Amino acid sequence: MLRKLLTQTSSRRLLSSAVPPLFSKPSISPFSSLSSSPEPPSSESNTVEQPGTAISVHRSALYNPPDHSHESTPDSELVKHLKSVIKFRGGPISVAEYMEEVLTNPKAGFYMNRDVFGAQGDFITSPEVSQMFGEMIGVWTVCLWEQMGRPERVNLVELGPGRGTLMADLLRGTSKFRNFTESLHIHLVECSPALQKLQHQNLNCTDDESISEKKAISSLAGTPVHWHATLEEVPSGVPTIIIAHEFYDALPVHQFQKTSRGWCEKMVDVGEDSKFRFVLSPQPTPAALYLMKRCTWATPEEREKLEHVEISPKSMDLTQEMAKRIGSDGGGALIIDYGMNAIISDSLQAIRKHKFVNILDDPGSADLSAYVDFPSIKHSAEEASENVSVHGPMTQSQFLGSLGINFRVDALLQNCNDEQAESLRAGYWQLVGDGEAPFWEGPDEQTPIGMGTRYLATAIVNKNQGIPAPFQ
Repeated sequence: MLRKLLTQTSSRRLLSSAVPPLFSKPSISPFSSLSSSPEPPSSESNTVEQPGTAISVHRSALYNPPDHSHESTPDSELVKHLKSVIKFRGGPISVAEYMEEVLTNPKAGFYMNRDVFGAQGDFITSPEVSQMFGEMIGVWTVCLWEQMGRPERVNLVELGPGRGTLMADLLRGTSKFRNFTESLHIHLVECSPALQKLQHQNLNCTDDESISEKKAISSLAGTPVHWHATLEEVPSGVPTIIIAHEFYDALPVHQFQKTSRGWCEKMVDVGEDSKFRFVLSPQPTPAALYLMKRCTWATPEEREKLEHVEISPKSMDLTQEMAKRIGSDGGGALIIDYGMNAIISDSLQAIRKHKFVNILDDPGSADLSAYVDFPSIKHSAEEASENVSVHGPMTQSQFLGSLGINFRVDALLQNCNDEQAESLRAGYWQLVGDGEAPFWEGPDEQTPIGMGTRYLATAIVNKNQGIPAPFQ
């Protein structure tokens, strides 16, 4: 079955090489003025190549943001809203609240009203790099469905589906396995109306009016598709497979800094110049309870070295919701994101048009994201349900390589021209390069930047299903 999945050729697009979605994260705060002993900026830069262009992202800009014009400019609606919230509260708001408003404010949030993906957007994700990524996720879901005993109905849930590219590639790649596709009810958890429309289009859903009813039928596999604002809205009581690709990194984070008076939370305030600025809380905040809980998972040696800590209570809560559902209904979850198998120090960043920018500059116009704390995912899942097991993390290179992406690229190369072959090789290396997977060596020159080790994969499954592929 696995070989059939991997060698099945496709007549659809072979994506060309594009700007990699990955930008290396800083190891210390970009706002080091809050720290008592800031480290000097690094001169290292990341260069990403695009046909005819080269974009260089210098991490030094994260430590010394360029000067901004002091000319008076009208505040955007989101800026006015944030300032009114701070004024109404009588004090600063948390970084987490700022991040949530910037990304998902219903009227002006970054994700809410436009397509932010691709070379013409602000960043590119793995499904946009190559069709092979979604196809490998399809291999994983079919393997898990087999381990589940081939249930006749499965809720296939994707959190934050973007354009719907991953799900479309998954359905095309598994379309010949009719028993599998006929069991699926697809549930897309998406809060952006603009992205819901793109997903409806890319999944070839019938009935243009159905998007308003939050349900449709995808002609790719004749599969029902439903839209929800949260995971809680997805019906329970049915075996569930959850995919969370580059979803956790956009969940709000709280940031803390060690000071002479203990751990203080970093907050966002408005200065006398009417500009947003970072300040430290004068007293403990409610989020400090999560900080204390998270630090219990670190060793004393790790805690002693920490000067900054970044935590995401929403990530913990989401993981627990997933684990409870999987523990009671069966199934599993696959989480792939950039992060660390360790406590996170300070990783929050802003990216606009494929370049790093100041986090507080023109909120709503840039993506905000942070490293994913994979140990936090593991502990949260195990705490929520004794019926689940957590596997990984392993690198994206290991994950895709073990599922057989090298066999898939070989099969596709047999049915494409020279230009398509070059694009396939470039996409392959962007997905697994700089990692352990490339059994097929590919080109020796002009190898694109890889994200094979920078992205990690972990799985949460019902214990009755054993160890999922490829974590055995």
